[in-house]
Amino acid sequence: MDLDFLQLNFRRRIGALMWARRAVPLVALSAVFLGSRRWGSVVAVIVVALLFSAVLKFLETSLRRQFIREARLPPFLIGKLREAHPQLSRRDAELVLRGLRQFFMSHLRSDRKFVAMPSKVVDTAWHEFILHTQGYQNWCKAAFGAMLHHSPAEVLGKDARRNDGLRRTWYWACKEESIDPRKPARLPLLFALDIKFAIAGGFHYVPDCRAVERHIGSDAQCGTSFGDSSSSDGGSAGDADGFGGSESSSSGDGGSSDGGGSSDGGGGCGGGCGGGGGD
Repeated sequence: MDLDFLQLNFRRRIGALMWARRAVPLVALSAVFLGSRRWGSVVAVIVVALLFSAVLKFLETSLRRQFIREARLPPFLIGKLREAHPQLSRRDAELVLRGLRQFFMSHLRSDRKFVAMPSKVVDTAWHEFILHTQGYQNWCKAAFGAMLHHSPAEVLGKDARRNDGLRRTWYWACKEESIDPRKPARLPLLFALDIKFAIAGGFHYVPDCRAVERHIGSDAQCGTSFGDSSSSDGGSAGDADGFGGSESSSSGDGGSSDGGGSSDGGGGCGGGCGGGGGD
């Protein structure tokens, strides 16, 4: 099937579900005023409307997730990535775009809360996509229902909002690959790409926290700080215990990945320790 048609089909189906959800309250009100106004009937209409609205929302969210995983990204992003990072092969650049999809998924699964970008090379792809203004707007509308505005790549610091944004990204990237965010056996793809491709000034994550101790004086830092409120390095600002509120919202999300989150070749660094490379 033509990829552009597939993307258009996704957008039409998502739009139809959105309009259907908006119509539910109007239909319910009409049923109340035009039908029997007995309390039993009114309560029944309200319950049915709420249930139907919940089902439509579930279907809409599921379709948005499928869109993020499968919808076509602009082909020129491959070339732009290879121009900015000449060491990347075409297959490497395609893996970076999978990391970008994982970042977008983190935003959607966090209930569209602010998420921070943890990778320099994925940030390059994101920035180039944003420059394709109309295409990016259309993509965001289908994926999230609104624009996802750019924020630069970073590591944990003293800003609580940005720290929580990073924690949400970490939490949902881990969930997408069925990794325990508190005791990870490996890194999710998004957090492994900079070191995998030796990105200059990139953010480097290592397999376990003991590796940080072996690199005293380097810019490595322990990535378990994402869930550590007792950190003394400034990264404790914000909601560390709940990963920026992600744990409280994940109960209704469906838990781990629902189909497309494996990292083929992007892992290799498991663990939960990270570091930031400066520019």
